[in-house]
Amino acid sequence: MRNNVVIKATKETVSCHGKLTILLFFTIVGSITAGLIPPLVLERIINNLTQKSDISLMAIIIYFVILSLSGILDAGKESLITVFGQKVTYQIRHIMCKKLNSLPADYFTREDTGTTVSRFVGDVDTIEKLFTSGIISMIADACSILSILAIIFVKSLGLGILMILVLPFLYILTRSFQKKMLSAQLDNRQAVGRANNHIPDTIHSIQTLHNLNKEEYMENRYDTYIQEGFCAVNRSNFYDSIYSPIIITVSTLLVAIMMILSAQSGGLMAFFGMSVGTSVAIISYVGKIFAPLESIGMEIQNIQSATAGVRRINEFLNEPEKEYVAQMNDKKSDNAPAIKLQNLHFGYEADKEILQGLTLTVNSGEHVTLIGRTGAGKSTVFKLLLGLYEPCEGTVEIYGQNASSIKESERRSIFGYVEQAFHSVPGSVLEQITLGDQNISKEQAITALKTVNLWNTVKEFSSGLDTVYQESLFSKGQIQLLSIARAIVSNPQILLLDEITANLDSDTEQRILEALQAASCNRTMLSISHRLYEYSGGRYITIS
Repeated sequence: MRNNVVIKATKETVSCHGKLTILLFFTIVGSITAGLIPPLVLERIINNLTQKSDISLMAIIIYFVILSLSGILDAGKESLITVFGQKVTYQIRHIMCKKLNSLPADYFTREDTGTTVSRFVGDVDTIEKLFTSGIISMIADACSILSILAIIFVKSLGLGILMILVLPFLYILTRSFQKKMLSAQLDNRQAVGRANNHIPDTIHSIQTLHNLNKEEYMENRYDTYIQEGFCAVNRSNFYDSIYSPIIITVSTLLVAIMMILSAQSGGLMAFFGMSVGTSVAIISYVGKIFAPLESIGMEIQNIQSATAGVRRINEFLNEPEKEYVAQMNDKKSDNAPAIKLQNLHFGYEADKEILQGLTLTVNSGEHVTLIGRTGAGKSTVFKLLLGLYEPCEGTVEIYGQNASSIKESERRSIFGYVEQAFHSVPGSVLEQITLGDQNISKEQAITALKTVNLWNTVKEFSSGLDTVYQESLFSKGQIQLLSIARAIVSNPQILLLDEITANLDSDTEQRILEALQAASCNRTMLSISHRLYEYSGGRYITIS
């Protein structure tokens, strides 16, 4: 995905919310137009006063009505911009979630969790500012400036030229601030990502840190990340804080120069001179032209912040996706084994292989247990079978097909995977089993629970399968039974078991083994264990 995510999300928002887009456009145009009229009305009123002419009551009413209308349209413009920005960020998160589901496993291995979370939260939030107080507001302010310049040229050619001469200075100043604030925002985003990732890493390794007395080391690293982010934010705030005073000073000087030149005689008076009413209108316009310029300074900061976020999100969306080159055939070859590993070599690091030349064949319906020391690569074999990684050398085949070529939509009907720890999801007991898969019926979930002898427990809950899941509802052994029910609910052909009886007492372990005997019936089963279990008809393979 090489296109800018903001452009894509904006196009989708405009397509889905056409009425909102049209209303926003006309509100911006109306706000700009209504802001130009009051000084012209005021000019006419004051000129009438200086000429001792009667003041039209209608002119006064029109002045206040248009002034009120301008305020109402400004408020409506800001509200509609906010709504539009929220719609765009919704589309961006939708695009990112689709991308997340298509990423290969190695992305999650090499990419910090905190960095990915900061992209979904912090970076997308900055893009919302791109619309609420960023690019749309800046376009509206730029249109206001151009409209005011046109009126000033008509009213006073000299002052119009003076304003034009000032604009290049403001452009150079603005461009300089853009570059400095962009650099600061990028530094801050990187520091936030490192800090976010540091906390879960510290918690994960807390026992080791205590044992090695390395708490201070981790604290110092965290302080470094926080300080880097703090310094980056301070740099950005400094540039923003000095921008506004510069704009205000230039505005004051310009008005003073205008008044001095308009009071001169001779040719200067002809070039800069104007009536009292026109002077009041021009002063009002000068104030109006610098107000949006000052706002543009803040909008530039928001745009630069959003630009940093857009870059990081586009990097995420440009990550290579999983590729599927084949589909699992509905009809398997009778001669193809369920699992076949041939001369398998694999390592998470290029210079350190975990598996070296592993060859293994598991026929349909066979029960095989992998045994060996911790770190020998038993769990890695499962990851290769599930297609999460590809081997460095050799082949991994499931019923004669390359394991990494099996589509995710087919994977759950082929594999049932029971991990050591049960990972719950928000929702009901039913959703713990189905994982939100609409293709799995409640009857299938009940059948799976009956197979592992857990249905009698679940049906006694206040809402049965629809009871909101809480860990306290089940014992430790029952949670493991629930994990087995989740694995077999789609009636998979291959059952993968990863040390599921570890750390269980003997009575609970016996219940699990009985459930496995029922769950593994007419299925190919490959399990991992440090100990030998007497599965019926099983054999054992040692991985060293």
